[in-house]
This record gives sequence, structure tokens and C-alpha cells, in this order.
Amino acid sequence: MLIGIPAETRANEARVAATPETVKKLVTQGRRVSVQSGAGLPASYIDDVFAQAGADIVDAATAFSAEIVLKVQSPAESELSMLKSGAVLIGMLDPFNTENTARLAAANVTAFALEAAPRTTRAQSLDVLSSQANIDLPSARLGKLREIPSYAAQRSTRVRPAIFFCGR
Repeated sequence: MLIGIPAETRANEARVAATPETVKKLVTQGRRVSVQSGAGLPASYIDDVFAQAGADIVDAATAFSAEIVLKVQSPAESELSMLKSGAVLIGMLDPFNTENTARLAAANVTAFALEAAPRTTRAQSLDVLSSQANIDLPSARLGKLREIPSYAAQRSTRVRPAIFFCGR
């Protein structure tokens, strides 16, 4: 079974659908994994790290031609044409976007939208919404720190903040 991990092409997307650690687990289980060259760069993973984990480093067409394709976000129209008929696509596919769903159906792709997985204890390992919220909340707080200095005192410490000045 071949699993393809293409690069994310949407603007401001810095994630990759699998980490080298995940790739290593898949390879250990007997799966072949193809990672598009450069797919991990926005997430600070170079190709060599994926190769050391057992992945083949390939071009976009090869990554999309796998039996199972892992994507963070739904493929763009230009990418959709690279998926082979009958492929399985897994990722955050925006299942409530009817145009996108129709495009996936027309491409004869079996799609698993991870954000539509039930949010139960048994399905917790599939719950991408909670894991992404846990990542996003601290970054939102950091953004707020830049905008409202008093927010830092309210959220990060119970000790009265002190200011230290150097210079004139």
C-alpha cells in the first residue's frame, strides 16, 4: 500500500500531513510512504529527515498518485486532477463546502474529512479540531500580548509585573 504526502499549496499553510515520526510508524507497519520534495519545509522538516524515516522523496504527481493521500487541507483544483480515480483522500476537507464535496465526488475519490469525525472519547485520536485549538490558543494569546500589554499580566503571572529600564 502506497501512502502519498504532497506539499500543501494553500496560502499561509505551514503544516504537513505527516511528521517524520508518523512516517516511521507507517513504514514500520509495512506501508510505503512517498513524500513530495519540500512538503515538510514550511513545518521545519527537511527532505532528509523524511528519507531517514523511510519515505521516498518524490515529485507532486507521484505523491498524488498514491492509493492513500494525506493532506492537511483539501486539494486545489489543479491538484485534484493528479489524484487517481478510486484513491482515498484523508485530511481536513471542509465537508460543508458543497462545491468542494462535489469536486471530490466527481473525481471519484473516497474522502475522509477528519473534522467531521465524531468528537467522542473513542474517536479522540482522530479529533483534529481539539488538537488544532490547543495549538492555536497559545498563539492567539501571544498575539494578544503584542496588542494589549496588560493582557500579559492578566494571563501569564499572578505576581505584579515589574519594568526594568536600561539607558537614559
